[in-house]
Amino acid sequence: MSYPLFVKRDIDGFFGLAIDNLIQLILIVSFCKTLCGMPDVLIFGIILPGAAISILLGNLFYSWQARRLAIKAKRDDITALPYGINTVSLFAFIFFIMLPVYQDTKDPYLVWKVGMIACFLSGVIEMLGALIGEKLRRITPRAALLSTLAGIAITFISMDFAFKIFEKPVIALFPLALILVQYFSKVRFPLGLPGGLIAICAGTGLAWLLGYMDSESIIRADGIFHFSPPRFKGGDMIGLIHSKYILQYISIIIPMGVFNVIGSLQNIESAEAAGDKYRTFPSLMANGIGSVIASLFGSCFPTTIYIGHPGWKAIGAKGGYSILNGIFITFLCLTGLITITLKVIPIEAGLGILLWIGIVIVAQAFQETPKHHAMAVAVGLFP
Repeated sequence: MSYPLFVKRDIDGFFGLAIDNLIQLILIVSFCKTLCGMPDVLIFGIILPGAAISILLGNLFYSWQARRLAIKAKRDDITALPYGINTVSLFAFIFFIMLPVYQDTKDPYLVWKVGMIACFLSGVIEMLGALIGEKLRRITPRAALLSTLAGIAITFISMDFAFKIFEKPVIALFPLALILVQYFSKVRFPLGLPGGLIAICAGTGLAWLLGYMDSESIIRADGIFHFSPPRFKGGDMIGLIHSKYILQYISIIIPMGVFNVIGSLQNIESAEAAGDKYRTFPSLMANGIGSVIASLFGSCFPTTIYIGHPGWKAIGAKGGYSILNGIFITFLCLTGLITITLKVIPIEAGLGILLWIGIVIVAQAFQETPKHHAMAVAVGLFP
């Protein structure tokens, strides 16, 4: 049985997952700088390299996991679980933990250390959740897991990115049309080129031709454009373990850790509904270990199994898209070239892929559950 390391459709999957990860990195840079007063040397020199090592290792693991499952099941259509920084935890940690600490102390380095501890504890909770994750999946109806996942897909993926697409329709709608034409109707483009690649190129070309991009801003781009390797920072957390801020915000850290466990369970169930049955324990354990590693190397933001596996599978991506994403995001984090990337390629050019992912997830909630559970699925969309 042959399971290739890369296929053409991995390029489509890579663009979608990389754009999603890139958005999280942009939010980290923006929030840490403007809300928490962190200097560039801390953001680009420590936090992003720390996030990079966890993202790289996690993507490599889930790609290997997909290959192992493919060999065991004797199938060549297995898709790796998507993985990256947890969006909801990012917002929760910034606005409910790190920002209040900064407002209280005006010390960005204390804020960073508190964020690292929060990330570490979240990872520990995820690892503990791996011990009971399979049991939770067995006793929870699929409709309950998939419907809430669909609600997240509508709110945080489909609608959010739909608004962004219509904000700049001149450069975003044409790439969206290319994506929908290929992914829905399976139209084959010349030379078998992936729809995602064509959409990105078309959107980028339109943006530059129509004057939406500014070449001068590339020269003025902020950031530290040199290699910053990950550095172990676990020792910086030791003195703050008993800090009043950790005790004060443990009521945020524990629920967010539990939320990450439940969210990962939902995504594993979604992958199984799409045809890829991954074991719960190693999937959740790797997720928790990723968050712990991120914290030990200076990141304040836990990682998670991403929403969207059915979409990547429908595209035809396998394990290679995960490897490509890990390498690309690591390169950006270690070199500080995040902001300049968005000054060359408009993010609107690739939002159609993420909109497609949201559509597939919502459809799956109804398609992969019993017909008489449809009312429960509909109810699960709203909370």
